[in-house]
Amino acid sequence: MTAVGSGGQDSFDADVLSGPLGARMDLAIKRGGARRRELVELLRPYLAQVSPSVKRDLPVARRLLVHLIETRDVEELVEGDTLSKVVSAAAEPSRRIRRGLRWYADLPFAGELPAELFRLRKSDLVPVTQIDDIHWKDGRLHVHGHAYLAGLSVRSRRFNRATVVLRGPRWLPPVRLRTRRAHAPHATHTAREVGCNYDWSGFTATVSPAALRWRASLRAMVSGVRRLVRRRLAIPETTTWRAEIVFWSRGARATGLLRGAAIGRTERPTGLRVREGWWVRPVWTSDRALQVVLQPNRAELAGVSLDDDRLELRVLLPGRNVTKGHARLGGHRIAADFTPVAGGTQVLIGLAVHSLVNEKDGRRLWVEPKGDPAASVMLSDAGETRAVVGDREITVLGDRRDRVVVSAHRVRPVIRAVSWNGSTLELRAHYPDVTGATELTLRHRSGLMYHLPLVRDGDDFSVRLEPGSMPRFGETVPLSSGTWNLSVKHPSGEIVPVRMDHAALRDLDEEQRTVGGHSFRLVSTRFDVPVIMSEEVRPADEKGLAGTHQLRRVFYPAQRKEPLNDATVYVVNDGRLYADSVRAIFEERVRRGHTGEHIWIVKDGAFTVDGATLVRAGSREHHAALARSRHIITNSFLPTWFRAREDQVVVQTWHGTPAKHIGNDQSHMQRDPRPPVWHRQAAEVRGWDLLISQSPWATPVLRRAFGYQGEIIEAGLPRNDMLSSSSAGARAAEIRARLGLDPDRPVILYAPTWRDYDRKNASVRLPASDDYQLLVRAHPMQAMPNVPAGAVDVTTYPDTADLLLVADALVTDYSSSMFDFAATGKPIIVFAYDLDKYASKRGLYLDLREQAPGPVLSTAAEVVEALRDLPAITSAYADRYESFRATFAPKDDGKATARVVDHLFG
Repeated sequence: MTAVGSGGQDSFDADVLSGPLGARMDLAIKRGGARRRELVELLRPYLAQVSPSVKRDLPVARRLLVHLIETRDVEELVEGDTLSKVVSAAAEPSRRIRRGLRWYADLPFAGELPAELFRLRKSDLVPVTQIDDIHWKDGRLHVHGHAYLAGLSVRSRRFNRATVVLRGPRWLPPVRLRTRRAHAPHATHTAREVGCNYDWSGFTATVSPAALRWRASLRAMVSGVRRLVRRRLAIPETTTWRAEIVFWSRGARATGLLRGAAIGRTERPTGLRVREGWWVRPVWTSDRALQVVLQPNRAELAGVSLDDDRLELRVLLPGRNVTKGHARLGGHRIAADFTPVAGGTQVLIGLAVHSLVNEKDGRRLWVEPKGDPAASVMLSDAGETRAVVGDREITVLGDRRDRVVVSAHRVRPVIRAVSWNGSTLELRAHYPDVTGATELTLRHRSGLMYHLPLVRDGDDFSVRLEPGSMPRFGETVPLSSGTWNLSVKHPSGEIVPVRMDHAALRDLDEEQRTVGGHSFRLVSTRFDVPVIMSEEVRPADEKGLAGTHQLRRVFYPAQRKEPLNDATVYVVNDGRLYADSVRAIFEERVRRGHTGEHIWIVKDGAFTVDGATLVRAGSREHHAALARSRHIITNSFLPTWFRAREDQVVVQTWHGTPAKHIGNDQSHMQRDPRPPVWHRQAAEVRGWDLLISQSPWATPVLRRAFGYQGEIIEAGLPRNDMLSSSSAGARAAEIRARLGLDPDRPVILYAPTWRDYDRKNASVRLPASDDYQLLVRAHPMQAMPNVPAGAVDVTTYPDTADLLLVADALVTDYSSSMFDFAATGKPIIVFAYDLDKYASKRGLYLDLREQAPGPVLSTAAEVVEALRDLPAITSAYADRYESFRATFAPKDDGKATARVVDHLFG
């Protein structure tokens, strides 16, 4: 075995203790005495071999843990809370204390242990930077952003300096930019450190290209001499400077890379031509660090032509006479003709079209003159080329650094103009594939989608949308917060991304527009990828971790001390829906004319409610409502910061009778020590005052699964009352019309649950058919479904009860919807293609093969065949259906809501 040198071993130890081993230490300390004993016994021998300098330079909390493990008695560490105190304190925002010109952390045992253990060192003084804007003005490069040392507030300009420095290759003198501090309150809002103020962490820095040019000339002279000594011609070289920022903040000094581009225009800074063939360009590295390069165009694209099955590229090597060499496309070497011409050398590169169209990725174009280093071909003044070949296109484009990239792919829509007219966004694009897609798709990372029709005009199209008022099943809602990608779906099924025309990027309007309670932006990210960004408008004091911390740790506790109001808070799925049993209870109370305020928690403007006060989830009003309302009615867990008061009444309706194991009955909840989610559930359940059960069968299941010892009312589920209502027929007709369903064809609802072990699977196993209308309702915990042609995706429909009402039959697996649908008396088919696997991995409360109210089938073909003769299923399973209904839904008689409201409010 080869011994590791001292430098190498120290580096290894530092990486391990600061990284993976340190994280394992924190985890083991939290998991009880047995794990702590194991940790101490295994770690002490290793720590004895670690260099004192490595321990000294660890982050302060890790340094303190290492010292305690090495010096304290084993039994004290195992049985006491010595280590736990440090881990808990490190997870909370810690105060920084200055003594003289040095900074120290305020952690446990500060009065007992040497002060040097608590001193903040380089690993604790972590620079946080972001570049908000880069642009050229009057021939100078201007950089705007913010930068601070994590944990050290920057409340004013005093004792707070920062200098941007450009460091070039080796011996070149660094370039110090003129830097001044600026007011940047958004830095505080986006900070991860709670309780710190970074309002004056902004900076503005400027640099003149002249400072770069003379340094690059000096380097070129030295490099040229070296090449001449080797009997080679001097060639112009690119000089790269990395951007760093040097801090002096209230006695603390640190240096860090300038990294982190704000999304949009800052990601694609333009270059400046400083003389013929030479450019200064700010660029971003793969790890988002800023560099500035002084770059010669050693090879420039002169022209592109497509002739039948050959793409010809003409490249000029200015100022060079070369007769031999090669070209390279990505990693493929290609033959090329080099011909000396006036002003340089012309290079002709021929590419076979049939080979190009089969490529999947774009590739950069290079020229390799014999005897010279390879030169990346620059677009320069040549225009970009898009050539259509069948239903594909070959593109010769410039990237964000103006380097030529050749690619082939399905014809892509290219946005050429973006305009806002009030709240309406209009996109105008070029899309020469006239047989291609007919809709533009907006896709959210959660899987939500909107399909917008293309208004064609020859090879062009336009699309109009109102981000603040998007259609959803007959209603309108704003685009959910987050990023929405743009694409089209080709008739072949391929998802084709939309791109921005590079010529439109310079004047692209990326400013925010506020519509209602949301702000929207269309930005081009990753150079030419258009996205629509949506976010809820929030007051400044609610933004970021600092705002959240103040609301949860200061405002909410203060509100809990105030008198209760005669108000009821209604929450469904964290405020995402107006649905479920919570909705039924609210509407019954409104019908009865109950006094008191009704407050609905709404997330992302997901719905509106007449006769109620709407409160934005996460807002100051949300915290106040949960702190001071007498009744709280919810169908799921409440926020982690909520703690029920003694005089509050928390009603848990839950979201159905479980067929699959939930809560404490899941295998991961029975581990020792208990996982964090177990403690989260235990704290939540302690606050419940009333739990609604659908049946006597469900009551002991829910008690055991939640460890709940409080009151339970076996009233049936209020959400199912509409299934037995006298107005069910009229409501069903209204919902069918809203969904665009044919009233004369049967409707089949396919509502599978989610798979813990296969959550990313978006396939829909049940095909559409001419015999029925298929509605697909995927579980919100599962990937959004790839709905087959002819089916209707109702995954985002607000209330499942409406879908059960219009369905003539239900196809499900292990979902609670089977218990709800039993109230209708309509056929139920259990499509359990993975029954044994699911029962083994997740666990089931009932034997479906013996107790299901309909056939249990394992293939789609069997399900389709069964759907062709529903009356036969109804007849064959009539007895089991009635037995199932009597066991699992005996109280779903249309009066469950009245029973609950009578019990709660009299």
